[in-house]
Amino acid sequence: MIVRSRAPLRLGLAGGGTDVSPFCDQHGGFVMNVTIDKYAYATIDDALAGTVSFHAQDADASETLSVADVQATAGPLQLMKGVYLHLTDRYLGGTRPSIRVRTHSDAPPGSGLGSSSTMVVALVAAFAEYFSLPLGEYEVAQLAYQIERGDLGLSGGKQDQYAAAFGGFNFMEFYAEDRVIVNPLRIKDWICAELESSLVLYFTGVSRASAKIIDEQSRNIKEGRSDSLDAMHRLKVEATQMKEALLRGDLVRFAEVMQSGWQAKKQSASSISNPMIDEIEQRAFANGARAAKVSGAGGGGFMMFVCDPADRLRLVRALAEAGGTVYDTHFTHHGASSWKLG
Repeated sequence: MIVRSRAPLRLGLAGGGTDVSPFCDQHGGFVMNVTIDKYAYATIDDALAGTVSFHAQDADASETLSVADVQATAGPLQLMKGVYLHLTDRYLGGTRPSIRVRTHSDAPPGSGLGSSSTMVVALVAAFAEYFSLPLGEYEVAQLAYQIERGDLGLSGGKQDQYAAAFGGFNFMEFYAEDRVIVNPLRIKDWICAELESSLVLYFTGVSRASAKIIDEQSRNIKEGRSDSLDAMHRLKVEATQMKEALLRGDLVRFAEVMQSGWQAKKQSASSISNPMIDEIEQRAFANGARAAKVSGAGGGGFMMFVCDPADRLRLVRALAEAGGTVYDTHFTHHGASSWKLG
C-alpha cells in the first residue's frame, strides 16, 4: 500500500507572533493568514520487516533503522522520526510498524512560509491515512503542534499547524492551555483575484533560523519589555483590522494595515529586520510597492509586497534585479489532504 499526502504552506498576513507563548497565554493572540499553492509532501509505503526508513529528499538525507532503534535525534530526519514515535505510541500501543517515509517541500526550511510545521501536518495526515485514524483538522493540527513544540522542543507558535490543516483564509484565535479557535473567512472571488494580482512573493535567497528570533520575542515578553509588549498588542489589533479589510475588499486599507503591522513586528525583536531586508524594502517602494513585510518570524526567507496590479511588472523586475526570486503564487482553499494507492 502507498499513501501520499500534502499540506499547503501559508502567508502570515497579520498578527504573526501573537500565537507564541507566553504572549498568547497571557493576553490571547489573533492571527490572519492564508494558504497558497505551495506544499509539503509525504509518502508512506511498506518496508522490509523489522526496519523503518526515513528519506528527507530536500536535504538528501536518509536512514534505515531497526524499528527498535528509532530516536528523534536532531537533524533533517527529526520531524519524521518524531511523528513516527508519537503516533505509534499514541495510537498503536507502542507497536513500531515497518514502513518507509519520504518527504519533500516546495519551499526550503527557514523560508518564512511555515514549511517545517506544514511538513509535520503533512506527515500526520499521511500516518492517519495509512493507519486509518479518524482525525479531524483540529486534531491533526494539535498533534502536529504537540510533536514539534512538545516532543521535539522546537521553538515557534501555533498558527502554521492550523493553517496547514484547515487551508484557505482564516482568522485564528489563540489562548491559554493551547485553546485555539479557527474562523474560516468567505472571501469573495473578485477580492481573491484582486489580492492575488496585488501580492508579490519574493524569496531573498537567505533562509534564517526562526527559533532565535522567536526565543528573543518570548524573552522580551517574559521580561516585561514595554516596547515589545506594546508592539505585540498592535499586531493583535491589526489582525482584526486586516480581517475587516479583506471581508470588505478594501485593499488600500489592507496595504496600510500590512505596512503598519510590519513596523510593529520590527519592534518585537531586534533581529527581525536587517540591512539586506531594509535595502530590498527600499527598492520595492521605489518601484510601486505600497506595503512590505517578511513572512514568518523575520530575518530572511520570503518577503511579501502589495502593489497596484498595474505596477506589478515594474516591481517584479526591480526585485529580480536584487538577486532573489519572484514566485508566482495563488491562494488555495483546502487544507491537508491524503490518499491511498493500491
